[in-house]
Amino acid sequence: MEGISDIKITGIDEKRPPKIRKEPYIDLVFKLSHKAPPDWCKDFNDSLSKNAYAPKINLDDGLYIQTWVRSTDEIAGLLQLLKKSVVDCTEHYIEKVQRAAQTADSANSLLKDGGGEQGRLNAVIAGLDFKS
Repeated sequence: MEGISDIKITGIDEKRPPKIRKEPYIDLVFKLSHKAPPDWCKDFNDSLSKNAYAPKINLDDGLYIQTWVRSTDEIAGLLQLLKKSVVDCTEHYIEKVQRAAQTADSANSLLKDGGGEQGRLNAVIAGLDFKS
């Protein structure tokens, strides 16, 4: 199974090839290697919200980056920016997940430290191993 650290841009969405509109704008839809979690997509969108080309990933499908450029000369540079943003977002997402796990471990440790029967119950519950 693919993990969060495996997410990368793999190409253009075959169902929505680049198209020049009359404005002139070129619509681009880049495809990710696999579906990203909604929190990751939100972080990605937030990190690029002020970018001129407004790259965005739909939180529900989590598989495509939709954006645009004004000319064909801008496509390669935008792709490099998006690839770097995917890597940066993944690193930040992993750090955030690790911090949350550490916080949960600390909370479990505090539960174990209670006194009397409630403290004993808390220690037993906190020590349960739910992994297969």
